[in-house]
Amino acid sequence: MDDTAALKKTPLHALHLSLGARMVPFAGYDMPVQYPAGVLKEHLQTRAAAGLFDVSHMGQLIIKAKSGKYEDAALALESLVPVDILGLAEGRQRYGFFTDENGGILDDLMITHLDNHLFVVVNAACKDEDVAHLQKHISDTCEITVLDRALIALQGPRAVEALAELWADVAAMKFMDVRHCRLHDVSCLVSRSGYSGEDGFEISIPADKAVDVTNRLLEHPDVEPIGLGARDSLRLEAGLCLYGNDIDTTTSPVEAAIEWGMQKARRTGGARAGGFPGAERILGELDNGVSRKRVGLKPEGKAPVRGHSRLYADAEGKTEIGEVTSGGFGPSVEGPVAMGYVPVAYAAPGTQIYAEVRGKFLPVTVATLPFITPTYKR
Repeated sequence: MDDTAALKKTPLHALHLSLGARMVPFAGYDMPVQYPAGVLKEHLQTRAAAGLFDVSHMGQLIIKAKSGKYEDAALALESLVPVDILGLAEGRQRYGFFTDENGGILDDLMITHLDNHLFVVVNAACKDEDVAHLQKHISDTCEITVLDRALIALQGPRAVEALAELWADVAAMKFMDVRHCRLHDVSCLVSRSGYSGEDGFEISIPADKAVDVTNRLLEHPDVEPIGLGARDSLRLEAGLCLYGNDIDTTTSPVEAAIEWGMQKARRTGGARAGGFPGAERILGELDNGVSRKRVGLKPEGKAPVRGHSRLYADAEGKTEIGEVTSGGFGPSVEGPVAMGYVPVAYAAPGTQIYAEVRGKFLPVTVATLPFITPTYKR
């Protein structure tokens, strides 16, 4: 039996095959992990010019209040995320996360204020659970619609020039701006955002027009197709979390060092403080601190330290203190990079700890995240 038969396919699946992609199962989809150029060249292509990623496996949702008022949709979603959505300006996007009653993270997501409703992008592996979560908690006041659209990410310093050939106004957009536009005569939704640490865009496209728009962008000499392998090394260098690796229900937003995603209005003393699942724990951690923290890790030498490697305080491996959650080779920094959780006593940049790799204890230095300088257009 063909194991790939049960996997879902994005609207760009046939295009990936035609481009020579090596396909792998990912979050229930048959996805390109790399193209003939290979992960290293694809990574560096994105940092130097522009890379195009298929992220259509992610969930795209509309949340609209039955009253038709944006404020009602915003307040409904605020009951599930510790994010200021009421204060989000129209045409702007914000990072957020669903929390559970214990203060753990159910998923991270992107939230956009569009007209009188919310456009939300959730992770592929969590989207069914996320939709069920929304239906359970806010369907009495809101309609939740799952969109059948493709989603591509165009990332890198030349992304704006490539996209401007289809829509000149894109150059005026700032980081986290979202706009409706026509690309190649197709109605699209463009956000100036992404998950590579580079300037770039995410483009939501009607499924039946996805190949046309994608091919048009790939015609640009600075744009190459990029697979999941380079997407992972790019986001790791940028210090960005991958749900299921670096964040999950066992990690709180404060432990994960993503508390910057919680605005003043939702914190202690704010206009709408609390009111989200796990608020007591999360606000308590914001006010009083945590016992452990997600940090960057820079292994010495050339050997990568992979996820689930154990971390120790000493070179003999006697005192275990934490675990690596993501790790690999960072092509842009020309060496191994990783992230993981350590007690706050070991979380200061420059602290030396040790990672267990094949029975040896290799020195690792706690590092400031990100490992590269992001180029977002502020």
